Amino acid sequence: MSIRLTQEQIERYSRQIMIPDIGGKGQIRLRQGRVLVIGAGGLGCPAAFYLAAAGIGTLGIMDGDQVELSNLQRQILHATSDLGRAKVESATEKLTRLNPEVDVRAYPVRLTVENAAEIFAAYDFIVDGSDNFETKFLVNDVAVTLGKPFSHAGIVRFQGQTMTVVPGKSACYRCVFQEPPVPGEILNCQQAGILGAIAGTIGSIQATEAIKYVAGMEEDLLLDRILTYDAKSVTFRTIEVQKNPRCPTCADKKGAEAHFAS
Repeated sequence: MSIRLTQEQIERYSRQIMIPDIGGKGQIRLRQGRVLVIGAGGLGCPAAFYLAAAGIGTLGIMDGDQVELSNLQRQILHATSDLGRAKVESATEKLTRLNPEVDVRAYPVRLTVENAAEIFAAYDFIVDGSDNFETKFLVNDVAVTLGKPFSHAGIVRFQGQTMTVVPGKSACYRCVFQEPPVPGEILNCQQAGILGAIAGTIGSIQATEAIKYVAGMEEDLLLDRILTYDAKSVTFRTIEVQKNPRCPTCADKKGAEAHFAS
């Protein structure tokens, strides 16, 4: 059965449809697309907001935390009146208000080895907005095992970085960062601080990568490259990376299954 855009949808997404690389066909693909955002925090909030605005058909939001006062400096889906609320509940309300057409699915839990594969299986693309290395490596290993493309990102102080992974085609997160760092070796934003606008910049790039993938622009993704951003000097830098032929996750299926099982 063919799907057509309604007149209201054509008007809502008109500025996107005008782009030759997207057009009506790309917008229909977005309408049928399914994207999961892990973390309704600094990265996940702007990413989810722009994904909903773009017309992603199904948008999953996964986070087990509640809104705290210190979140409001950067987590733009939450407000002072949301303090103490589940982040996914607060996020779902704002996203639905922005675009009622989007099917927002809330997962008020943390990502674990036990639930990751089942949840990932329902989505076309994963946006990793997590704030800890354990989750980032879990996202990579499960996504690669299932063949699910995803966007990785990290932020701290005035810096941010992001890369996109398409299993079987590009280097994965573990090709570049083989193992999680020793606890305390690298400071996170809770320990070192973060300028809120940095989260907006990097989260928006993650949303753009998801939109491009779902719209059929896979050749234009940030593959085999890490994009870094230094807001203090206002500079972007691209670092080329390569697949590791000995990567335990993407070079050997058995290795990936071993990491997933552990």
